[in-house]
Amino acid sequence: MRLERLNYNKIKIFLTQDDLSDRGLTKEDLWKDSLKVHQLFREMMDEASEELGFEANGPIAVEVYSLQAQGMVIIVTKHQEDEEDEYSDFLEMDVKLDESEDILFEFHDLDDCINVAKVLYRLGIRTGTLYSYGSAYYLLFDQWQKIPIEQLVAILAEFGHSTPLTVYRIEEYGKKLMEENAIEQLNIYF
Repeated sequence: MRLERLNYNKIKIFLTQDDLSDRGLTKEDLWKDSLKVHQLFREMMDEASEELGFEANGPIAVEVYSLQAQGMVIIVTKHQEDEEDEYSDFLEMDVKLDESEDILFEFHDLDDCINVAKVLYRLGIRTGTLYSYGSAYYLLFDQWQKIPIEQLVAILAEFGHSTPLTVYRIEEYGKKLMEENAIEQLNIYF
């Protein structure tokens, strides 16, 4: 679980598939109102309090974004409350759920991108967009692939790792190196 403060009243929590499975949960479980989900949320809020000084009391908004391969991104926004509010000990949640079909993986160097491209090319995949951002490279797949999603994710995970960064951040601040047919281009040029 990774935590990041976005501003004075908003944090982002990134849960990987491993974080969920370590707690005996699946992505589908998060859409249910169960004791395990409540325990997970309380654990996240306790950790946010310890690490970031973010106290979630009073009304909050919770936005949950399911990322195809990476896990979940949870945005928690604390609303301003009246100090005289008699219900300040209660936690009121407004939950918004969304799911992304995009698959975004991070690679430490270009050689890892080239190696995964060679494997994917042999399986008939030609698409993808290659970005650089910071000191890493990112492959984005936003179209239906010729192989099952689980197989694509497994291959990508052999060479790179899932990232808590959003597609929007990469598109906004990253540099697009190869558009649309990155796997094919990587095989042609390397």
